[in-house]
Amino acid sequence: MNITNRTADRHGKPYYSLDAYLKNTYGEKLYKIAIDAGFTCPNRDGTLGYGGCLFCSAGGSGDYAVKTAEHISVREQLAAGRALFHHKRIGLRYIAYFQAYTNTYGPLPHLYTLYKEALQEPTVAGISIATRPDCMSAGIVTMLTDLLVEFPGKFIWIELGLQTIHEETADLIRRGYPLSVYDDCVSMLNQAHIPVVTHIILGLPGEIREHMLSTIDHLNRCGTWGVKLQLLHVLQGTDLAVLYTQGKYQPLTQDVYTNLVIDCLEHLSPDIVVHRLTGDGPRDLLLAPRWSLNKRGVLNTLHHAIKLREAYQGRLYNHSL
Repeated sequence: MNITNRTADRHGKPYYSLDAYLKNTYGEKLYKIAIDAGFTCPNRDGTLGYGGCLFCSAGGSGDYAVKTAEHISVREQLAAGRALFHHKRIGLRYIAYFQAYTNTYGPLPHLYTLYKEALQEPTVAGISIATRPDCMSAGIVTMLTDLLVEFPGKFIWIELGLQTIHEETADLIRRGYPLSVYDDCVSMLNQAHIPVVTHIILGLPGEIREHMLSTIDHLNRCGTWGVKLQLLHVLQGTDLAVLYTQGKYQPLTQDVYTNLVIDCLEHLSPDIVVHRLTGDGPRDLLLAPRWSLNKRGVLNTLHHAIKLREAYQGRLYNHSL
């Protein structure tokens, strides 16, 4: 579903950021509140495996979510999340981000109850649901489209963890599904007019620049609406940490990562909304690369390098794709 265009106001940035999209579409900044709704993952409950993906922490990518152990209901978690933004002076509405683990991995009635609880909150403009493409179904998509009818004016996004298009890498990181499953899922969601945000990871073991750029080319073709570019973090307690401590994995340097991000942006379709250019590794879990802890510094360095290279999103985009 193409809900942006190449003439959209980028608000002074050389790429079409999520912040620019939200201001263009809703007239204000929307803040994300990360939610842990108590899900697990087929890579953890024995359906596909028990250890999770190679890089995944015990928190299932939800280390910053408001925990269900502290706030049971979605409503309580949203209230706790809003309290964290009390000092903000811009924006009065939020995105409820179902972040931890696989957030469509459950019975339909349970999913419906959770999503509806979030959408009922007056300050919630919409919900973003992080999941796996092999945990989507026609029944879930129908339920989501019904919710959009029930809550006109609110949105639902689906965030899919693709990470890479390369099957050898996918096997190494124990992703657990082939690329065709992702492609079919994106097609199904596009037909339902539900925007897709695709997560990819830069710096996966064995991948070089050409691998990552071919993943970007695939995103340009497949119909994703948004993208998150994520630096691979080595977190304590993961199998990637074992490889790292054994000297079998070397994280990206900041210079290499900076140039990779710029390369990806230049090859990325100008229609795709950029939701993230880096990521947060929990300070108490992060083994490497430690330079990534200074997120503001990483972004400042990146923006400076973009300016020096006179780069911008879509500069090298292949329009024939």
